[in-house]
Amino acid sequence: MSQRADAPQCGGVVVEFESDDIRDARAKKARSIPGSALIYLKGPKFLIYVSGALSMWGDRMWHFAISVFLIELYGRNLLLTAVFGLVVAGSVLLLGALIGDWVDRNPRNKVAHASLFIQNISVTVCSIVLMLVFSYKQRIEQIWDGWLTVVCYTVVIVLADVANLASTALTIAIQRDWIVVITGYNRGHLAGMNATMRRIDQVTNILAPLAVGQVMTLASNVVGCGFILGWNLVSLIVEFFFLSRVYRIVPALSVKPPVVEEDQVYLQRMERSPQGEENVAQPQPLTEGNCNTSLHLKEITDLPLCFRRFRWLVSTCKDGWRAYYRQPVFLAGMGLAFLYTTVLGFDCITTGYAYTQGISGSLLSLLMGVSAITGLMGTVMFTRLRKTYGLVNTGIISSCLHLGCLLLCVCSVFAPGSPMDLSLLMPYFTSNSSAELGGMVSQRQKHTYPLRGGSNQPLLPDRSSIHWTNNTVLFDNVPSGTAPESYISIILLFLGVITARIGLWSFDLTVTQLLQENICESERGVVNGVQSSMNYLMDLLHFIMVISAPQPQHFGILVIISVLFITTGHTMYFLYAHKAKRKRRLDT
Repeated sequence: MSQRADAPQCGGVVVEFESDDIRDARAKKARSIPGSALIYLKGPKFLIYVSGALSMWGDRMWHFAISVFLIELYGRNLLLTAVFGLVVAGSVLLLGALIGDWVDRNPRNKVAHASLFIQNISVTVCSIVLMLVFSYKQRIEQIWDGWLTVVCYTVVIVLADVANLASTALTIAIQRDWIVVITGYNRGHLAGMNATMRRIDQVTNILAPLAVGQVMTLASNVVGCGFILGWNLVSLIVEFFFLSRVYRIVPALSVKPPVVEEDQVYLQRMERSPQGEENVAQPQPLTEGNCNTSLHLKEITDLPLCFRRFRWLVSTCKDGWRAYYRQPVFLAGMGLAFLYTTVLGFDCITTGYAYTQGISGSLLSLLMGVSAITGLMGTVMFTRLRKTYGLVNTGIISSCLHLGCLLLCVCSVFAPGSPMDLSLLMPYFTSNSSAELGGMVSQRQKHTYPLRGGSNQPLLPDRSSIHWTNNTVLFDNVPSGTAPESYISIILLFLGVITARIGLWSFDLTVTQLLQENICESERGVVNGVQSSMNYLMDLLHFIMVISAPQPQHFGILVIISVLFITTGHTMYFLYAHKAKRKRRLDT
């Protein structure tokens, strides 16, 4: 029996999600058929998994390599990397709704093929430019008084940004729309595919940067560019073939509800009105509203084409944000976005702080591997909790687990070995008291190493999901041999960060499936595009936090602020869960 209670309705179309009982019955029947393994290997799910793995592997290699390449190009300086991070975040923030609207308005196969082609070709051309710059850097710097170098840097950043935008469109199309249709709107199958895609993402997030990093270390940056170039060309062909086959064997993918603008509907009514009934053709009384509408339409048609295009772009962005706001899962999506404003992840900020506290690079790599394992545990926990307690309750349990583990990070701020300067929180201290407290803090900070030498930390982490790992190039020339007074603070910090990933990834999958189930088919692209914009906006805030408080002594304050943002995000989800349960009780 299909469930209609929570089915999204849009334009008179009701999308039904099947229950888990139907899914289990079909699974048992499929296992009893001889040769079911071969059928599965030729089926759409396996093809999507392979295509997604190839795409994610290429994305991880590229995001890691481009950060290193930009640092190497600019003399081991972070300027280009910072500019690249700002451009990427700003472009998705501004164009997220437009990308989603483009996904909604075009056939699924054209969207997937165009996004795939633009992404891989952009990375390929960018790799070629980087190979030329690395090979002939001295000659290029002498041309046009060095301006050709600036042109090359600009081309690299623009192409990398275009590749990221295309990757965003492909992710929205495949992981937010295609798999919903492929699973036949079955909640159990949808949860399984979401969890599997996230497991693939976790594994590639660890292995892909290691692979390309080894190539770049053992060979050279030019060889690394060539390796990425070759991978993208091969991946383009394979992914194109697999996605085309999935589109052919799943007929439902070719059916897509049209997206009609309000202005178009009004104009169509105006055109049909003279041909309608007599009472419609009769002259209407002249009112202020009719005059304003006619003048408004006349002003639109009288504008030059470029201004009309710009007005349409602005209107599309505005309508996309409005559509996002009126979704029933708006609070859940906002809660997910708030989780991006944090330093409590394995990004370059936290790993850089750990390195200043005497943690070696090999130990950090080991901790990253453990965090990936806990992330996989979160995907397994999600599928089991959802089947036992339901999707909304799974989000509540995951939120509580996430917040509980992060309390260890808060405790690390005040634990022995923490370099936090409490005078930053008490400005009303007298100068003498501050000096005395500063002396006490300095005694506790013997193991706090200054960030000097080749501090080549890339600022832009990978954007695949909530928190990012592996896009870290460890500091050079960091002093060693000085043992810290206490490791309790840093142990509590990483214990909280690692264990919190279980609840984090379970919560992420919960909100992802809520968005898939509750957004009508004609608005999936634009709403998920706005969700991506919100994620980037909140991520930018966490970099602004770090820029405002860059010293290791400030990191404790950043931890507390991060926990406050995360608590706010989970509180929004609790409000959504309360409204969803109350609505369900009223419906029954």
